[in-house]
Amino acid sequence: MREIARDQVEVMRELGFREFAVVGHDRGARCAYRMALDHPDVVDRLAVLDVIPTGDSFRLADKDFSLGFWVWSFLAAAEPVPETLIAGAPDVFVNHMLDAWSAEIDFFPTDIRAEYIEKFRDPATVHAICEEYRAAATLDFQHDEADRGQRRISCPVLALWSATGAVASWYDPVQIWRAWADDFRGFPVSAGHFLPEEAPEETTDRAPAQLSRGVAASTGRTTSSMISAMAASLTGMP
Repeated sequence: MREIARDQVEVMRELGFREFAVVGHDRGARCAYRMALDHPDVVDRLAVLDVIPTGDSFRLADKDFSLGFWVWSFLAAAEPVPETLIAGAPDVFVNHMLDAWSAEIDFFPTDIRAEYIEKFRDPATVHAICEEYRAAATLDFQHDEADRGQRRISCPVLALWSATGAVASWYDPVQIWRAWADDFRGFPVSAGHFLPEEAPEETTDRAPAQLSRGVAASTGRTTSSMISAMAASLTGMP
């Protein structure tokens, strides 16, 4: 995530934003908090949706994690095992994720599912997804552990999570995130894993209130802007 975060900072700089707020969901949230840790002079507000830090996920892993977050191990397996298996039935893989992680089965309509299935038919896309999970189990974990107790997120942080999902059931997200940030607020949302899609009003009621504080704080040529660091695919778990 360190390299992905650096790429996004460089893109925003090219667009003229020296400081900005970041909202990330799922894998995007992992990129977002890494960006805030590595670039504290750039990220002035942070919102993370339905995750705890990657390092904490691995440190606290147990039977529930192994069975519920099986994609973490599956997608991180050695090439070409997950790539080959997904290529054999991308529709089965995508439909399972959409149905298992949302609060209501069949929440996502056929046309949306088709868009995701099409992406999972592309070998290069699937390989890139697997490579990200391989990095999560190695580099991302190492980076989090190196920062634990040494560096903290300096900007205000908002965390939202599914009221019925894994983050709420397995962890104390408030306690975990407060170990990483002094200025922290967190709330459960009445939805499954896909907060923006399943509970758009509740999610947007929370996030813009957090980010607008950054706009008010901006002065001179420094602009506070929200960028979406949401994952391009739905392959991630919190």
